[in-house]
Amino acid sequence: MVKADDMVLFVQVVDDGSFSKAADKLGLTNSVVSKRIARLEESLNTQLLYRTTRKLSLTDAGRTLYHKAKIAQSAFQEAQNAVTRYGEDMKGLIRITMPVVSANLLLSDAIADFCKKYPDISVELNITNRLVDLIEEGFDLAIRTAKLEDSSLIARRLIDSQWIICAAPKYLKQHGTPKTHDDLIHHECLMFDFLPSLNRGDSYN
Repeated sequence: MVKADDMVLFVQVVDDGSFSKAADKLGLTNSVVSKRIARLEESLNTQLLYRTTRKLSLTDAGRTLYHKAKIAQSAFQEAQNAVTRYGEDMKGLIRITMPVVSANLLLSDAIADFCKKYPDISVELNITNRLVDLIEEGFDLAIRTAKLEDSSLIARRLIDSQWIICAAPKYLKQHGTPKTHDDLIHHECLMFDFLPSLNRGDSYN
């Protein structure tokens, strides 16, 4: 099987006109360059270069491969440059999904400041308590107050938050004050049931 790195090396050798110049430019030894070109020829089952003590010259097959590989190399470089500009210019669209509580309490000012700092970036907010599939639904990032279940995603902790159980004094006067977690089963509770960390399999009213 032809290795792409060997093709790139072949183009470099032809451009430089010698194994030693290509080796110096790429930080390789002459023997490594020679072995990899030989491996490329073996993979293609054809001779690509005529080697003499004075110079290298291309065979017909080598000339054909060089021109095609050069086009591919240029296309790869153009693609790399196009993507690199995104990091340099900081522009494009960012799609973010987050729960209602985060949007209301935490991030509205931060997103406004971000948009002011990077005016060429558009931010699309999807505010929902549903745990969306980032890959399937095309989101770039999610703000979540929940445990990361998908290990293929990259998580960064933004803040530490605490969830507390609270009740109105009138309710506690009528129904009593729960002392333990199990006592909550007998109380009327309003919960953020979209949070896996709060779903313990208990049946609350």
